[in-house]
Amino acid sequence: MHHHILRGALIALLLATAAHASTPDDIQAITLANGMRVIVWPDHDIPNVALYNFVRAGSRNEAPGITGLAHFFEHMMFNGTTRRPPGEFDREMEARGGRNNASTSDDLTTYMDWFPASALETVFDLEGDRLANLAFDPKVIESERGVVYSERRLRVEDDNNGFLFEQVQSTAFAAHPYHLPTIGWPSDIEGWTLGDLQKFYRTYYAPNNCTVVIVGDVQPDEVFVLARKYLEPIPRQEPPPAVRTVEPPQPGEKRVAVERRAQTPLLQLAYKAPQANDPRNPALSLLAMILAQGDASRLHRLLVEDKKAAISVDTYLQEGFDPGLFWVFATLPAGGDPAAVEKLIDAEFARLIEGGVTEAELSRARNLFSAGYWRRLATIDGKAALLGEFEVMHGDYRKLFDLPDAFARVTPEDIRAVAKELLDARRRTVGMLAPPATEGEG
Repeated sequence: MHHHILRGALIALLLATAAHASTPDDIQAITLANGMRVIVWPDHDIPNVALYNFVRAGSRNEAPGITGLAHFFEHMMFNGTTRRPPGEFDREMEARGGRNNASTSDDLTTYMDWFPASALETVFDLEGDRLANLAFDPKVIESERGVVYSERRLRVEDDNNGFLFEQVQSTAFAAHPYHLPTIGWPSDIEGWTLGDLQKFYRTYYAPNNCTVVIVGDVQPDEVFVLARKYLEPIPRQEPPPAVRTVEPPQPGEKRVAVERRAQTPLLQLAYKAPQANDPRNPALSLLAMILAQGDASRLHRLLVEDKKAAISVDTYLQEGFDPGLFWVFATLPAGGDPAAVEKLIDAEFARLIEGGVTEAELSRARNLFSAGYWRRLATIDGKAALLGEFEVMHGDYRKLFDLPDAFARVTPEDIRAVAKELLDARRRTVGMLAPPATEGEG
């Protein structure tokens, strides 16, 4: 149940006409005495509430020997406290008409609750309890260790895309902990100790390491009263140790070749990219859309429609606290040649860097961004997710509302410049996965 793991006439028109029950002026935020940040955005369109808790704990906060712990806690946080037995969190939530989920990334573990406004106090009680009183029952720990290992098998070892992604990411970063897989290495999953778990919980599940966002049919004052009752008594802890490692400049292209049984060969390109709050990211996000979002995108037309060299192509900008990766993924038809697809992509990138993008391409990408932005802000879930993302990753939730202007200001020359700077083969890692050349190998 609890498993993983947009971001200018049209924009101006949407800004002028977008109808929301509340405006950004309605948002209120406080910092509790224990350091927890609480942000509230009233939205009375429906009698429901979305609550997100952003915990600053991801694989970036791990080290060899304890990889996968952030993801393990995504499971453990639903498995009982000193006040409630395993499963009681879900039972109480569902009895009040609510549901929940969680996800883990390189940078964050995020807990989400969706429920009727009438259940607000119950949910605060549940969330406060698991932040303060998580149980460490050895039987539950071993059971969940098995669940996580099974998830690793399903998502990585039995999945070619997941397997290649892990190999490329662990190769792309030489020093920075972004090279650690979020789900953990197999021997680490088998080896975590009770002491490892307790130390990680004390360090990262401290209130001063959490940001809680509540959006929906609430009043800020009532939320703050409940936050002070159920969350503020949880004692703050020493701040977690800073991630000090800075990835050194990449001295040249890296390559990963994987031989595995595969009907559809894979190509993954991972270019070094800026952190989430870098001012180049609006241009880079629009470049990603121009390259691979929708049937009219450059790489889809080239690889899927014209050359029939790929079944699908996609891009992904990995935005975190520290510089990450800009990915290009291509899935090939049976018998496809990843090296040939790489050459086609390289030639297309060279044309883009030389000739830039057209105003029509930029306008289409802006429209795609704008549609996605307003679609997410039309729901309490989207509001909560985006508010928290900008508060935590960008340092201030208010920056969310600067986004349309930032995207509207991007010019074709900005996109050409960011492509020239970042789509540099010397600063990328290339991953290819194909079946063995000789039948019966692998």
